[in-house]
Amino acid sequence: MDGEPLVRWHWIGGHLAYLRDLTLDHAVISLVPVLIALLLAVPLGLLCARLPRLYQPLSAVFNVVYALPSLAVFVVLIPYTGLATRATVMVPLTCYALAVLLPATVDGMRATPEAVRQSAIAMGYGPWRRLAAVELPAAVPALVAGARVAAVSSISLAAVGALVGRGGLGYLFVDGFQRTFPTPIVAGIVLVTLLALAADLVLVLARRLLAPWASGGAR
Repeated sequence: MDGEPLVRWHWIGGHLAYLRDLTLDHAVISLVPVLIALLLAVPLGLLCARLPRLYQPLSAVFNVVYALPSLAVFVVLIPYTGLATRATVMVPLTCYALAVLLPATVDGMRATPEAVRQSAIAMGYGPWRRLAAVELPAAVPALVAGARVAAVSSISLAAVGALVGRGGLGYLFVDGFQRTFPTPIVAGIVLVTLLALAADLVLVLARRLLAPWASGGAR
């Protein structure tokens, strides 16, 4: 890259639509898995909170999955989900996000003080009403904290998918490296960072809306 400027602004100006499309694709393949994992983590976390013996083996399985190199998992999935498909990238990312969200959900479900739970029972709250009105609201801060970690990790890991044909903004890194052209690499770094910051900001706002007491918004 000797003599090549770090950023060629005319290239960025001429590829705005391309960068927009890659950013949207990256958002889908990285954030939809987090949403799916969240939908799975809530019932699983509730079950594990009720049945502690189930939590340890499930947690161990997801921890092993989380430790696997993402590129290796993508390659293993290609014969089943196909090359350059969203599923090849999104299935592992869902498992990685679930590995983060499951313990966060269990911790959140356990955050309700027993005295509060007993008070709800004394007030005539049935199991489902108690879950919706007491336990889930108390779990929101832990859930959102886990979702923030999962979302940022997923946005970062999704770029690796470019090596198997579906990586959103990861294409910019591959393209820049292959052509010894730093502009796409810099653009990719900036856009991935902005996407991660935007997702984190949305989740912070969601926590303030759903659990204002956790942010000092209610006294």
